[in-house]
Amino acid sequence: MQIKEITVNGKTYQAFEGEIAPGTKLVFIKGTKGFIMCGYLNLETAERMKNIAAIATGIKTIDDMLKTSIVKATTYAEAAGIKVGMPVIQALEYI
Repeated sequence: MQIKEITVNGKTYQAFEGEIAPGTKLVFIKGTKGFIMCGYLNLETAERMKNIAAIATGIKTIDDMLKTSIVKATTYAEAAGIKVGMPVIQALEYI
């Protein structure tokens, strides 16, 4: 498992990637206001907790996440500017 800082467009984020069970990867990028997570995590809980949160799927690494798009988002993420279909690299601006 790795926790590391990544810098995208001059902003720094905390990122996590790792195998949490055999064949199961967890990928997560956290900003100061919210986060983008892989599909393994629960969007309904993020919604209930009023988080600015979005999901990207089909990924195994942080680099994979940065190359894909948002597939789901909480209403709080949508209000902040994140849209389904938006590239993750663009959505980072809102977290």
